[in-house]
Amino acid sequence: MSLRRICILTDGHLDTFTAKTALGLLRYCPEEVVAVLDRKHVGESLVDIVGTGADVPIVGSVEDACKLNANQLLMGVALPGGQLPDTWREFLEHGLQFGMDIVSGMHARLNDDVRFAQLAKENDCTLIDVRNPGPPPPVGSGRAVSTRAKRILTVGSDCNVGKRVTALEVAYELKKRNVNVEFFATGQTGIMISGGGVPADAVISDFLTGYIEQGVVELGDADYVLVEGQGSLLNPAFSPVTLGLIHGAMPDAMILCHHPPRKNMRATEFSVADLGESIVLHEAIMRPLHPSKVIAVSVNCFGMESAAADDAVKAISEQTGLPAVDPIRSGPTLLAETILAL
Repeated sequence: MSLRRICILTDGHLDTFTAKTALGLLRYCPEEVVAVLDRKHVGESLVDIVGTGADVPIVGSVEDACKLNANQLLMGVALPGGQLPDTWREFLEHGLQFGMDIVSGMHARLNDDVRFAQLAKENDCTLIDVRNPGPPPPVGSGRAVSTRAKRILTVGSDCNVGKRVTALEVAYELKKRNVNVEFFATGQTGIMISGGGVPADAVISDFLTGYIEQGVVELGDADYVLVEGQGSLLNPAFSPVTLGLIHGAMPDAMILCHHPPRKNMRATEFSVADLGESIVLHEAIMRPLHPSKVIAVSVNCFGMESAAADDAVKAISEQTGLPAVDPIRSGPTLLAETILAL
């Protein structure tokens, strides 16, 4: 397989939360990203806009990306509903005409589009639909509790608060220490980074626990399995996927992820719940099935001044009585050592 040379398409959506797929690739696969395509920000600094991607240029066309030898055009946004913006069709068609593979994490399937399929065939390109879970396994039965590995699940006070980043940062830190650890991706960005996993929000709900259970069991000979969380138990828009992950992974421990500036849960008018209440809720859901505790809080301090971030981390630790840290600002050492202490 040839090395990926990725142009990430974010056109009109280059911000920290909407373009979280782009940020994930920029942070964890920097050697494979050659450009970001966004006409609004051509020539600007990615670091100034999203805080990462120091050596990656922002270009304004597919042709410009091809001049950098890009061989993949990857859609780098997570849009509500997962549908392809009509204004992006031209980008994808141009990419195929230039011989680029197209990678999509959208719910809308590239391979089901007659025009894209035709262009891919004509130009010997591949259409890669990441949100394709494959045939369903048996429904969940709780057999993940039998793994040798300690199972750690990241959960959130809301969606989009750093669950994937936390799991990846801790997994990488443990690998540096020669710990036998596996990262289990459950969303399109994690799958693009790690090369495998289950797109949890593309699975029929009855089968989600089975998919997660199967994936955890397959990785279960490791010392630890870090399971990427999704959604939030209390967010009405995304709660089902969270519960499916909890029951599928049967975690031995959970890390609660939280963004202090967030007042209301995304896509709702409901307030973010008190962290103490969230911890009680997550532990209570697991209690009848398997002992599991929230062991730490991962604090996403994006957008906060340094002093305010430090104060927030300290206050959260004091409030919850748990280790708390922003793994991007301060590193994941505290979270890794808390897991090893299990």
